[in-house]
This record gives sequence, C-alpha cells and structure tokens, in this order.
Amino acid sequence: MVLRKLLSSFLIASGVAVVAAHAQTITGTPGSPDATTTINGRYLPPQPPSFGGVINLEASKSTPYWQPQVVPPNGAPNVLLIMTDDQGYGVSGTFGGVIPTPAMDRIAQMGLRYTEFHSTALCSPTRAALITGRNHHSVGFGIISEQSTGYPGYDSVIGVDNATIGTILKENGYATSWFGKNHNTPSYQYSSAGPFDQWPSGMGFEYFYGFMGGETDQWTPYLYENTTQVFPWVGKPNYNLTTDLADTAIAHLRQLNAAAPDKPFFLYYVPGGTHSPHQPTKEWIDKFKGKFDMGWNALRDQIFANQKRLGVIPANTELTPWPDDLKKWDTLTADEKRLFSHQAEVFGAYVAYTDHEIGRVIQEVEDEGKLDNTLIIYISGDNGTSAEGTTVGTPNQMTAYNGILDLPIAEQLKAYDAWGLPQTYPHMSVAWSWAFDTPFKWTKQIASHFGGTRQGMAIAWPGHIKDAGGIRAQFHHMIDIVPTILEATGIPAPLVVNGIAQKPIEGVSMAYTFDKANANAPSKRTTQYFEMFANRAIYHDGWVAATTPPAPPWLLGTAKLPDDVVNGYKWELYNIADDYSENNDLAGKMPDKLRELQQLFLVEAEKYHVFPLDNSVLPRLIAPRPSATAGRTLFSYPGEVSGLPVSDAPSILNKSYTITADVEIPPGGAEGMITTLGGRFGGYGFYLLKDKPVFLYNFLDVERFRWEGQDALAPGKHSVVFDFTYDGPGFGKGGTGVLKVDGKEVASNKVPHTVPFIMTVDETFDVGVDTRTPVDDGDYKVPFRFTGTLDKVAFKLGPTQLGANDQSVVRSQLAKTDN
Repeated sequence: MVLRKLLSSFLIASGVAVVAAHAQTITGTPGSPDATTTINGRYLPPQPPSFGGVINLEASKSTPYWQPQVVPPNGAPNVLLIMTDDQGYGVSGTFGGVIPTPAMDRIAQMGLRYTEFHSTALCSPTRAALITGRNHHSVGFGIISEQSTGYPGYDSVIGVDNATIGTILKENGYATSWFGKNHNTPSYQYSSAGPFDQWPSGMGFEYFYGFMGGETDQWTPYLYENTTQVFPWVGKPNYNLTTDLADTAIAHLRQLNAAAPDKPFFLYYVPGGTHSPHQPTKEWIDKFKGKFDMGWNALRDQIFANQKRLGVIPANTELTPWPDDLKKWDTLTADEKRLFSHQAEVFGAYVAYTDHEIGRVIQEVEDEGKLDNTLIIYISGDNGTSAEGTTVGTPNQMTAYNGILDLPIAEQLKAYDAWGLPQTYPHMSVAWSWAFDTPFKWTKQIASHFGGTRQGMAIAWPGHIKDAGGIRAQFHHMIDIVPTILEATGIPAPLVVNGIAQKPIEGVSMAYTFDKANANAPSKRTTQYFEMFANRAIYHDGWVAATTPPAPPWLLGTAKLPDDVVNGYKWELYNIADDYSENNDLAGKMPDKLRELQQLFLVEAEKYHVFPLDNSVLPRLIAPRPSATAGRTLFSYPGEVSGLPVSDAPSILNKSYTITADVEIPPGGAEGMITTLGGRFGGYGFYLLKDKPVFLYNFLDVERFRWEGQDALAPGKHSVVFDFTYDGPGFGKGGTGVLKVDGKEVASNKVPHTVPFIMTVDETFDVGVDTRTPVDDGDYKVPFRFTGTLDKVAFKLGPTQLGANDQSVVRSQLAKTDN
C-alpha cells in the first residue's frame, strides 16, 4: 500500500495523468477465481483494475485477489458470420437460383432474407468492409491487395485506427476464430518473416485456419494454421479443402465447448467456394450431370421466374437485356454446348458442396445446444459471379490471368473428364456468370451496377427474430454488418484501441429490421457510394447514378480505357424504388437529378479516400510495392528452403536471368528438386532426374519447354547452370535458354513466349524440395527432395525488359507509389 501511494504521488508530481478505471460490473465474489466482469468497451483493452486484496510481509497474513475475467454482456449471443465467394444474386436456390442451397434455406426459414444487400464488387475490398464496418477505401482496400498502390485508400493496410470486429469482440470476452479465405493481408507480407499485425491473429482472431490470397487450389491449398504453413492433404488422396475447413471449424467449436461452454464465440467462416478454381469432389459433380443442358439464356429465364415466385424481387421487376457481346445458347455448336454445360455443372456442384459443408457447421452449433442464442449471418458471395473465366472458360484460370482469352474449344474438351479435379484449375464462360447474376446487368468487378454488388443474405437469431421466413427490402451494405453485430451483443464501438483513437464506424445497424413491425420501415442507410477500377455509382434515397463500364471485365484489363478517368465516362440514372433491376435509364430525361447525384458522389468519394481514381488493371498488377525482394538482383540460398511466397521469390518474368546450383553427387547418384516456383498450372523447375540435369518451363499448362542433359552427373561436386537470355522488350516475349554443367553446354533451346504477368498465385518458391504440385507430373511426384548435397543455389537477375509503352506504365505506377 505504501508503494502504491508513493507511485501515485510520483505520477501526479510528474504531470502524468492517472486515468480512473472504467466502470465495470462484477459477477460473483470479487477476488475469487470464478469472478467475471463486463466492461463498457469504449477503451480497449480496459484500464487494469486495482488490486483488491491485502499484501503484508507474509502470505499467511495477506489476502489474494484474482482479477475478474472479462466476459460479454449477459445474454450476448454467439456469432457465426458466413460468406461464400464469387456468387451473384441468382446463384443460390434461396434467392431463386436453380442450385440447391439447403443450409442457406435453413437460415432464411429461421430468420430473414435481405433483397437489397450490397458488396463492393470485389473480393478483399468487400472483406475489409465486412470485418471493419467501414468503407473499403477508408481501410486501404480500394482494390485487391495484389494491385495495391501507395495511397491511403489503396495500400491494402487496415490501419491501427480501424479495429476489426475480431479485435472488438475478443477484448470484450469472446473466443474469436477465422476459417477459410484471408484476402486482407498485404500480398507482400505473406512470409514467415512477417510482420503479422495484418494477419488474422494480428486483427483480433485468436485462431486462424485458412488460405492466404484471393484463391487457392482446393486439392493442395496454400494453407496456414495461424502463421504456420501446413500441408494436411499429404497422404490423403481424397482431401479437399472445402470439407477440411468444415471439419476443422467443427473440431474447434467442440474444443471451445469442452473447455468453456459458457464463453460466447465469434466464428468467421469464409470458404473459397465458389471462386476459381472450381474444384468440388467428383461425387458432387456427378450429381449435376445434365442440370444445365438448357443453356444460359433459358437458365436466366428460369431464375427470373423463380425469383418472382419467391418474392425476392418485386413483381414489376424487368429482366435486363442479354448483352450483344455474349453469344446466345442457340447459336452454339454441339461441342461448345457440351463443354459449356459441363463448366456450369462443375460450378453448380461447387456451390452445392460449399453450402453442404456450411450446413455441417451450423448443425454443430445446434448439436451443442447453442442455436437459439446464436446470431447467424449467411451472405451469398462477396461480389457478383466472376467474369474472369473469359467468354469460353478455361481449364486453367492462370491462362486468363496472363491474357490468353480464347482457348480453343477442342483443346478444352481434352480436359472435360478432369474438369474440377486435381488435374485442372478451371473457370466457366462469362455467359454463365451473367445468367447467375439475374435479374441484373454485369458481373463481379463492376461496382457501378447491381450485377457486381447485389448479394443475397439471410440472418437468423432464433428467439429474437420473430418474423421467421420474412423478407426485408431495406437498402444495406457490407459495412452495416459490424454495427449489427455490436447492437446484438450489446457491445459499443470503441473510441480507443491499444491507445489509438479509432475512426468512426461508417455502417449503420440493421437490427431494427429484426422487428416484424419494421418489416417495411424506411432504410436507415440513405446514401452509399460504390467504386472499383473507376466504375462508380452513388445510391441516395432510392436513386442510383452509375457510370457505364467502358470495357467488359472479361477482357481482364486488356481493352483500351478512357484516358480521362474523371470526365470521360458516360453516366446512367435509375429510380430503383420503381426499377429494381436498373433496366430503365433516366439520364436523358432527368439531367438535373443526374448532376445532383454526380456531385454527391464527389462529396462521398472525398470523404472516404476514393481519390485518386484509377481505371488501370494490369499496370497496377505489376506496379512495384514493398517486399523483401524489392530492388534485389542477386539471391543466394544455402541448402533446403521451402514455402516462400511469390512476393519473396526472385522474379524471372520479362527478363534475362541465371540460376547457378552448386551440388555434390554421392557415389550412388542423386535426383530431386534444385529449385522451383509454381507447379502443375504454371512455373518452372530445375532438378536432377535419374542423375541428369533438367530445366522445365511450364507455360501455363499449355506448353512445356524442356532442357535436359544427356549424361548423368558423376559422383562429386558440380556447378549446374541455367542461363536464359530474354528477347525483350515487351511482356511475355521468348528467349534462349542454355543448360550448362561445369561450364560446358549440355542443352540449348529457344522458346517463343514466356509467362507475362502471373506465374502462380498459390504455389510457393522452394529450394531442395517441391512442396505443392509438380511442374511436370510425368517426371516426378512431390516432395521430390534432393538426395545429393545442395551447397548453394544462386539467382542473378537482369533488368526487366519492357517496351516504351510498357515502361511508361510502370513509371507512372511507380510515381504514384512514391508520391
């Protein structure tokens, strides 16, 4: 006590403020091991409470005092927040689609369906808005992290002044966890070197099990448990991540229930389905055989009729016209119909499979007796259905990412039987995507129209939502989920977290819609802006002003876009109170209303860090950003290293390079991987095969170029070199590769082209081993560990060789990043 008084006097004399502990409500006997307390939540973590016991010289004459454990307010519900990937409004059966989604149906039947709920039109921006309750530009996610630039609205960093719902609930006594996709860590911070403050564990989620980035192979995923890379599929030939996520989430819930059954949980469940690659199990694919033989135009009509029957679109809704850029089904050849039908079958199977596994997680909550006090939010898609599969689809999405937009039908049919299985990394024709966004125009990426932003959502909270099976048509957005959760739990948004003043939550609670008396109440969200790649819109009081997309998203940024990003766009105007599907453009009839909304967009955009507008796609993909490899041209690896993310690997794109390996061959010979990046769907491998050196360049599983020595390496030390001279300038040019052993050329080959933009998104860089998929399945099986001694592997990179136009693009992006 004397020490405490002396310390207090010192603080006052030093001018250090002594902040009184915030009012707390203690349950149980204060100081006892089972005492708990709620906090007011405005300052997180709360001020440490004072010691309430007695300390004398001897323990026998002292009184212990345990600080009470922080718990949520009495009656606070568990929270299960679910969101699927790349599913537009017409995908789920719950909102009129033809694909059964019984788990979502269950939530809708127990609770409410929302017919005017919105995303940002793209993956990580939507997810940032969802977990922060703030607009995506406000938290640095105006674009996906792989295209981030050095502006506050676009740097892909959720700042310390934007605490997530994970942090808020954890500090208020919840057990927090995240399962599935994490697309909110900067892409240049994926490695074991960290920092980890932008990983789920640094954003308030005490347990994370999922993959990093926008997508991953479901058979061999780029998977982490917390911050450690894991490989659960090894030795499991029937493994699929979609089931693994459900299994792990269920096991986690059981552990929580066994350890602390009364502790509320917040579980954020975001599987990869149905982002490409579309990879359900064969069992699920077989269930959808023939289900889409009617074609995309008839499918669209069927979905539209279902939506009217279910009441999830108004009776006066008009079906928007089919775009001229996309073929109608009855004009296709027999081969095209056969291929395209199967693409949709696999997609449909993936939707149903994903929903089934979600249903298992929901059932676990019920089996534990917790369903009645669990707030369940199930959002179908983080944006509209993806158009990234091109007009004809692809068995390997990496081809589309690299500008190959028209793979021949005959070539694709060779992958027909393997479509969706481990041998493919597929996506479907954009015509299906347009149909799955019924009744709206456009698709994912298009923030200006509801085809890109309108999501089906169901919310259930048994015992609290009385209007079971009801429909709500209030206009809301992803940013409204956090304040809804906070109101339901009785937890306030914090003013300060870890000593940092917080930006205000920008969403509004939707909890008012839970009351049946408010079924038709006016929306509490009156204004919402939208922007992505400079396609933009503004909603205000039942009206929407929107720019017309100057190029379709299925061209993946290869089309000419307006140079004047501010004034070079045409605008449209819709009264969505009477025109649900945005079918009747009133811009020509009501220019004053259009100007009013255009001005409002500028105001909102300035407020939420939308500027500077940027309509570039590929330039932002290759723009420089911070990384461990930035500016380096020499890399050296002494022995085995595995699992390095692409951002930390030496990039051989669009340049000359030399790879030198110092190896020692034992008396019995050796083989195995020297170094590799990528795998089955694109990449390279430098390895020994039956004692002979091989360099294999996998051009996106379309072509493989091979250099191989004819003689086995004798026992002893050797220098094995692959030297590539690039035929630049320009993206994706060819070049000449020379394989050498101890200074002697053993193979030379000229290739016509190389990968221009993205070699891989979910494979890693490895030395001495291959941890994922082989670059050539005919040569070896992973892990293909090197059986000799690998003394050193060194990379020497030449300068990137781009044309004048390419260089100006990079310089422009670099200037933007540096400013």
